[in-house]
Amino acid sequence: MKVFVFDLDRCNGCHNCQVACKDEHCGTSWLPYAAEQPETGQFWCKVDEEVCGKVPHVRVNYLPRLCNHCDDAPCIAAAPDAVYKREDGLVVIDPASKHDPEALVASCPYGAIYVNKELGIAQKCTGCAHLLDDGWAEPRCVDSCCTGALRFGEEGDFADEIAQAEVLIPEAGTAPRVYYLNKPRRFIAATVVDIEADEVVEGAAVTLMRVADEATVATARTDEFGDVWLEGLQPDRYRMSIQKEGYLELFQEFDLSEKDGSVPEMRFYRMPVLA
Repeated sequence: MKVFVFDLDRCNGCHNCQVACKDEHCGTSWLPYAAEQPETGQFWCKVDEEVCGKVPHVRVNYLPRLCNHCDDAPCIAAAPDAVYKREDGLVVIDPASKHDPEALVASCPYGAIYVNKELGIAQKCTGCAHLLDDGWAEPRCVDSCCTGALRFGEEGDFADEIAQAEVLIPEAGTAPRVYYLNKPRRFIAATVVDIEADEVVEGAAVTLMRVADEATVATARTDEFGDVWLEGLQPDRYRMSIQKEGYLELFQEFDLSEKDGSVPEMRFYRMPVLA
C-alpha cells in the first residue's frame, strides 16, 4: 500500500508540486482515471503558506495538501458506486460515474474534493494513478519536488518515519495515508533592549514557564542581537522571565492558543543605584 510522506523541514515553498499537478492535469483528460482539471478553482495539490510572528521575528510555514487517500474514506461511504480504493491504496473518483458532486465535497474533512460545474462531477487528486500504471515510480508532484520534502512509496519502506509523523485532522478518524514530519509548533521570540543605554542585551537568562502549573518548559540566553527564540511549543499560556546581573527582572505573559508570540522590543531596566 502506498503512502505520501511530507518532511516540512525540507519544504522551501517553491510550489513545484502544485505547478506540476496543474501541468499534468489541466488541458488533458486521463480517462478512466480523471477528467481534465479546470485551470482555475481547483488545486488537487496545494501548498498553504502561513506567515507567523511579526517583524522582526517572522517565520513562514508551508503545508502541502492533497487528497489523503484514506483507508476509511468518507467519500467512498458517500458514493460507493462512484468512488473506489485501488489495491495500491489510492482513492479514485470514477469520472464517468453518476454521483452527487456536492455530497462528495461535503463528505471530505480535508477540503480535497472539488466540483467541476461544467462536467457536473466531483474531482480530486488521483495520486497520478495513470502514471503509476504506466510504469512511473511516483506521481508528478513527488517527481517535481527539488528538496526531497515530498516522497511516495510503500508503507513498509517508511515505517520508521511514519512512527514519528502526524496526520491532518486525526480526530476525523479517516485513517489517512498522507503523513507529515516536523510539523511546525508555536514559538515565542523577543528582542531584549536596554532602553536607557539604547542597545540590545546579550547573554540575559530566559526562562519559560507554563502558567497552568508553573512548570519550566524552556530556558535560553539572548544572543548577540539581543534575540531569544523559544520553539516547539504547544498552544498554551506561558510566562517568560528574563534575568541578568545589574538589571531588574522582567516578566511577560504569552497566550499561544491562536498564534505565535513575538515582542519586537522588551525593555530591560538597570537596577537603581542606591546613594
